[in-house]
Amino acid sequence: MILYPTLNSTLVIVLGIVFVATLIRSTFGFGEALIAVPLLALSMPVQQAAPLAVLLSITIAAVVVAQDWRRIHFHSAGGLLLASALGTPLGLLLLKIASAAEIRTVLAIFLLLYSLASLLLRDRWQLQQDSWRWMAACGLFAGILGGACGMNGPPLVLYGSLRRWTAQHFRATLQAYFLPASLMVAFGYHVTGLWTPTVSHLYLLSLPALLPALLLGRFLNGKLRGQAFQRALYAALFVVGLLLLHAPH
Repeated sequence: MILYPTLNSTLVIVLGIVFVATLIRSTFGFGEALIAVPLLALSMPVQQAAPLAVLLSITIAAVVVAQDWRRIHFHSAGGLLLASALGTPLGLLLLKIASAAEIRTVLAIFLLLYSLASLLLRDRWQLQQDSWRWMAACGLFAGILGGACGMNGPPLVLYGSLRRWTAQHFRATLQAYFLPASLMVAFGYHVTGLWTPTVSHLYLLSLPALLPALLLGRFLNGKLRGQAFQRALYAALFVVGLLLLHAPH
């Protein structure tokens, strides 16, 4: 693996991927993993792409939490995280009876149906306050998907959309969830030896693309309001569903 001592075409591609993925995460609060890991894996081994994406996720979440901690729904984030911790082992067990590709396909179909229904009937379903039943279900589902295929974001988005969080609260609250969750994953990579000096070097090289994308994403997030944000959210979920449906198996 070349450590890119000078600016070359491969490094430019990696920086571009990091910029776009971070911009999406900083604007909407989720979704960068679908772009970062598959595209980075075209330029480096997936054993480096996955830990790199987690380190970037930690950085994004830490910056957003530090900037906008007053907008975090800590009760919701804590409940979702607790339920996810219980669901993660179930996701690992699920892999013994179903492949990650099959799980992604089921998730994709659900997201496509839910996002389409929400776009057509967007005022029909909502929660006026935190519901332990919905929080436990979405958090558990997030943990299961995280353990089975590393895709714990969609159920969290579902809960936030049902609660009708504003774009700013949505972005901040999801990062309060992702920060400890990503730290746990990073610890796992460290224990298993996947967090290598090469990964750390690539992470440092990625920071010049990450930081401006964070600032631009925060600016764009601040422009999202009300129904426009909800429609953008459901459209983003629809795109996520399409990407999952067409992901290489």
